[in-house]
Amino acid sequence: MRILAGPTALERLRKDGFDPDAFTVMAGASGGAKWLVLGGLDRALARHVIAPRRRKLFLLGTSIGAWRACCHAQADPLAAFDRFEQAYLEQRYSVRPSAAEVSRVTAGILERLLGEHGAAEILSHPTLRMNVAAVRARHLAASETPWMQKLALGLAAIGNLASPRTLQAFFERVLFYDPRDSAPFMAPGVFPATRVPLDTANLAPAVMATGAVPLVLAGVPSIPGAPAGLYRDGGIIDYHFDCAMAGDGDGLVLYPHFYPHLVPGWFDKALPWRDASPEALDRTVILCPSADFVAALPGGKIPDRKDFWAFDDAERLRRWTLAVRASRRLGEEFSALFTDGGLVARAEPLRPRRG
Repeated sequence: MRILAGPTALERLRKDGFDPDAFTVMAGASGGAKWLVLGGLDRALARHVIAPRRRKLFLLGTSIGAWRACCHAQADPLAAFDRFEQAYLEQRYSVRPSAAEVSRVTAGILERLLGEHGAAEILSHPTLRMNVAAVRARHLAASETPWMQKLALGLAAIGNLASPRTLQAFFERVLFYDPRDSAPFMAPGVFPATRVPLDTANLAPAVMATGAVPLVLAGVPSIPGAPAGLYRDGGIIDYHFDCAMAGDGDGLVLYPHFYPHLVPGWFDKALPWRDASPEALDRTVILCPSADFVAALPGGKIPDRKDFWAFDDAERLRRWTLAVRASRRLGEEFSALFTDGGLVARAEPLRPRRG
């Protein structure tokens, strides 16, 4: 495991140690099947960082990051992660599944993750506050016709080359938030978004929407309490988040992540010059697998959505199961370092993607 910290975060760690209450935000990135390598680490964080907390912790996630947050915020997070992991490994599709088929299977995974009382438990958690970022599709991007979606995505990608601001012509950021408290990133100018309070009626649709990858899943329409429209994957705009998530307070951001760097938006993945801002890095602490860990995984890579096309179900399940087992080692390592006070000694500077 690697521990990477921005300048202010690294200074705070070296001065005060790794204090769970120093973190006011925990972020979760988009990434689909990549989350399987974080399962062990997530369970260790549930035990060591979240369970003993005295201060509120604001969870901010898009796509799979929001699904992981749903596990953390339930009354029994370890059981929730077990249900999620098992359901995720068991998903099956036809040879060329439609968006409707993928959405149907995915909705079943979410139903198992949340269980009967998950939404109510999440919205009554004593210290965790859920925040889910999605997008409301505009114009061509709101069409469920594949060729129109492809055209919209192509135009959005071209516009993004000039400026990420052009994405506003196709997608509107929407933040579904726990109305009990205002998160640090909800301060003026930090994370501008249309805001919709979460309740037990719209939590599941919001979480489903933030994972609705264009052309793969169907968009989610008519979310209760939200502006009318079709909602899609929040990672389109906020793939890894590019803002001062901790706001102007004194808290730090904890970021269990697949990578040792942050990529601002979905369309920035292929743009190596598009780095996260200094503000996004400054008070952020990333926990991620090392290059050696990744190299030892099947195929020398973290699981991803392409595995559905690359392998049959049996081979994909074999590879994913090995990745899940390997993830337990990350959790065991974090637990050992947390217990003996070795986390700070492992910390190193968090650098931009090109750094």
